[in-house]
Amino acid sequence: MQYSNPLRCPVCGGSLSLRGKTASCAAGHAFDVAREGYVNLLRAQRSGDRMGDSKDSARSRRDFLDKGYYAPLRDALRVLFADKRGTVLDICCGEGYYTAALAENPALAVYGFDLSREMVRLAARRGGATCFVANLAAIPVADASFDYATHLFAPFHAQEFSRILRPGGTLYTVVPGERHLWALKEALYDKPYPNDEKLPAAEPLTLCGTQKLTAEITLRSPQDIEAVFRMTPYYYHTGQRDRDKLKALQTLTTEISFVIAAYKKPR
Repeated sequence: MQYSNPLRCPVCGGSLSLRGKTASCAAGHAFDVAREGYVNLLRAQRSGDRMGDSKDSARSRRDFLDKGYYAPLRDALRVLFADKRGTVLDICCGEGYYTAALAENPALAVYGFDLSREMVRLAARRGGATCFVANLAAIPVADASFDYATHLFAPFHAQEFSRILRPGGTLYTVVPGERHLWALKEALYDKPYPNDEKLPAAEPLTLCGTQKLTAEITLRSPQDIEAVFRMTPYYYHTGQRDRDKLKALQTLTTEISFVIAAYKKPR
């Protein structure tokens, strides 16, 4: 099924059309399409390598996810979207691990964006989705242009998410479960605390359901332990003394836990 192009010019809001290696609007604002097929729609056109995640961080995340540690979450999203059709926006898609899984459904037209150009470059290489570099606070897509959106472990902008969804559209957001990476926390801290599983305030969207997902994984190397630690928000708030505790670990078996929450936009 064919769907209209939802992408909009970040400067004037006009519809973007693709001609060769350029995406442009009627007002003449133009944006280069990269070799991998993604387009950089950051308004300032600053280097995405200086914004969002770095190249090393993006590639470390890709390599970690490609080993299947978070496959339970990927597969849960596959099941969730197995019988759906329409348009999907993967908000803050990272390097495209989950985006590509959604794109396996031929009845879905999947789009994904991230602030980091390296993340989007890797996501575009996975294929199946239309990828672009953009800012979460002002997503360059048309109003009410998506049937669904996914949002994993990223800042929440309820008004913007509501704007891009069609009436009756659904946003699926994922937050860490209470004991997500619990053994990692036990290795790091003398008194680890569980996650509060607090769901974001989402008005004008309405929470209509939640699903909890848990599994056990074994991180098979110090590199994988370090990689998953870097993917957590507490990486940036942990002192060197606690960080050094991980260096003595060769493997680590831990619970992973997620909450998938569904929000509806009123009709």
